[in-house]
Amino acid sequence: MSMHAAAQSAMYSAMRDAPDRRPFSRETLRRIFSFAAPHRRRLVMFLIASVATAAVSVATPVLAGQVVNAITNSRPVSTVVWLAVLIAVIAVAESALGLFTRWLSARIGEGLIYHLRTAVFDHVQRMPVAFFLRTRTGALVSRLNNDVIGAQRAFSGTLSGVVANLVTLTLTLVVMLQISWQITLLSLVLLPVFVIPARRTGVRLARLSREAADHNAVMTTRMTERFSAPGATLVKLFGRPAEESAEFAGRAGRVRDIGIRTAMLQAVFLNSLTLVSALALALVYGLGGALAIGGTLDAGAVVSLALLLTRLYAPLTALAGARVDVMSALVSFERVFEVLDLRPLITDRPDARTVPAGPLILEFDNVAFGYPAATDVSLASLEEVAVLDSRGGVEVLHGISFRAEPGRMIALVGTSGAGKSTIAQLTARLYDVNSGAVSLGGVDIRDLTADSIRAAVGMVTQDGHLFHETIGENLRLAAPDASDDDLWEALRRARLEPLVRSLDDGLDTLVGERGYRLSGGERQRLTIARLLLAQPRVVILDEATASLDSTSEAAVQAALAEALIGRTSLVIAHRLSTVRAADEILVLEDGRIVERGTHPELLAAGGRYAELYHTQFDDETADAATDLTPTGS
Repeated sequence: MSMHAAAQSAMYSAMRDAPDRRPFSRETLRRIFSFAAPHRRRLVMFLIASVATAAVSVATPVLAGQVVNAITNSRPVSTVVWLAVLIAVIAVAESALGLFTRWLSARIGEGLIYHLRTAVFDHVQRMPVAFFLRTRTGALVSRLNNDVIGAQRAFSGTLSGVVANLVTLTLTLVVMLQISWQITLLSLVLLPVFVIPARRTGVRLARLSREAADHNAVMTTRMTERFSAPGATLVKLFGRPAEESAEFAGRAGRVRDIGIRTAMLQAVFLNSLTLVSALALALVYGLGGALAIGGTLDAGAVVSLALLLTRLYAPLTALAGARVDVMSALVSFERVFEVLDLRPLITDRPDARTVPAGPLILEFDNVAFGYPAATDVSLASLEEVAVLDSRGGVEVLHGISFRAEPGRMIALVGTSGAGKSTIAQLTARLYDVNSGAVSLGGVDIRDLTADSIRAAVGMVTQDGHLFHETIGENLRLAAPDASDDDLWEALRRARLEPLVRSLDDGLDTLVGERGYRLSGGERQRLTIARLLLAQPRVVILDEATASLDSTSEAAVQAALAEALIGRTSLVIAHRLSTVRAADEILVLEDGRIVERGTHPELLAAGGRYAELYHTQFDDETADAATDLTPTGS
């Protein structure tokens, strides 16, 4: 490493001085080494190769000095030639060691990234829905990218750098002191001039970098929100393009100005250190030359000292910032462990069993439930708040009891916030009840495996979410092994086959972000096709036809009626006309079942259901649903 490169390294380390003050436990270090355990053998080889590289790098300046001495002392040509050959061999060896070290570094670093990323990804997938409702997606993705890579640097960069620099520094000092202890000590006098400005300039650059990062984060957030399909539509409908552009331009201009100041600070700093480097070399040549002329030092020794000097300042400067590098890596590890330490609320019991075979009875027995507090499911750093909201646990369902049998449809109706969607989420075990029990086939779902519940229970929600993938890939989420014929059959039953066949790419058509290349009704019918493909034994329709026009709704209702034959079904009503044929209708208010019965029975009772029905329909349009009932929660 040259003195110029060392200056840049020192400045970079100084810019990351914030984590320097944080304490770390032995448990953190133990967990770090547990992740490194699979790479133990390569780590040992890596450290040995780093030491060998450092040792070889010191040999070249010494041999260069001997070449000069051989020339000045009129030694035989063969001596010079053999020294040159030896220098060439060392150069080849150094190059080979460098490539080998880089290969080991890549294997260790990428292997560590792989294990950390897969560990975090698998753990996050086990987190409850409440976690994703609170967490900022960008902050979570950053843990999988920036922090994992920062942790990886601890092994592929910091660890090897500290070892190599310590070896290089020790060997260089030993050789320089043997050649001339006077010149070596005088050279060290310039070290504070080399290191102190790096740290002071680094602090100023850190402030500028943080400010630029803040502005960039805001701009990234705005772009992410406004360049998505729904965001762009909202801006075009209600936004103020001129004001939006002015605000964005203001932040971009500030980042530009910070970039200019940063570039100038770096240029002044690096030029100053280049001057210090030149002064150090001048000292060696001046004092060393005088000693050589006086006969107390060989000319070759002066050359060796000059070359060794560049190998002295570089590791000294790097080691000066090593503590910051180590702390930065530890911070990254702690941020990764912070996510891994979040306890999933929904886990399989050790003795969990699969859902019983055959038709299933769904039963709620005196169920009470309250959504968990943020402190139970989230992290302040992932929500980007100072303190987590401690509120939570307030019951939203009270004493819910009902029984849904195979071949029968149970409908849930009520105003917004009554608890309809909460019941659906408890059925799919997206949450666990606080008291009471939800059972499938007579078994508490807390005693069943999550995989078997997913296979037995299918749900279609109102938003009809799709991934930015092809129609075929979105359908195969429900049945990965399904053939194209199976997909076309599901599309036919969902009354979507003609549309998909009319597309140029058919099943290979990309649906766009969240499926926004399709209309709302088309998206919903595609999610219904996905449900039909899964063939679950318990079907939950949470406002499943809310986005359909009357014609599409009639077609899909026919498809759903076919799909529900012999299955246990739970339907959350958006339009009361869709549940008039239900075997039992449950009317919810404030998390309680206030009425239950068939459509004629509830109308005759003249209670809450009759009020909702007559509000939504009048005598002339009894068969035309008006979308007045908000989504249940």
